[in-house]
Amino acid sequence: MAQSIFKTNRSSNFKTNVQRIVFNLIPAYWCSGGKIGFISSDWQEVHISLRRKLRTRNLVGSVFGGSIYSATDPIYMTQLLFILGKDYVVWDKSAEIHFKKPIYKKVHIRFEITDAQIAEIKEIVEKDGRCNYTFETQFVNEEGVVFAVISKKLFIATKEFYKMKSKQKKEEN
Repeated sequence: MAQSIFKTNRSSNFKTNVQRIVFNLIPAYWCSGGKIGFISSDWQEVHISLRRKLRTRNLVGSVFGGSIYSATDPIYMTQLLFILGKDYVVWDKSAEIHFKKPIYKKVHIRFEITDAQIAEIKEIVEKDGRCNYTFETQFVNEEGVVFAVISKKLFIATKEFYKMKSKQKKEEN
């Protein structure tokens, strides 16, 4: 397991430990240089580390911006898919990354989805059939210095709503 600087009250279980190992071995994720070190049993918290390596180094010797982003890209969407279950559709809609400092040493990032956020998402989706929800997190070192801030907007809908809208679009074309 990768070292994490984040303290948590959540714990992992056998299933999320296997999922963590498999996720880290997926070639597209492995090439990002990110390493998932923790997935809570409820998928509400994921910890990732990233460090400068041969495959993540850019022309000026720091971690390549694409590696910084790709280490974070699938995480919130994957969390929500596991948390919300099979009756929901979740897609990435947009992302922003603000680079604060070049990364030369190991950094860490925590993806946390709270009970309150889950309740809010479910309430909006229950009312409107869908919602766009934005999450924000940041890469920090052991001292808490911020190196990059990542913001992800996700589209979340019930499968029923999504199928209805997809059918409407096909009929219009």
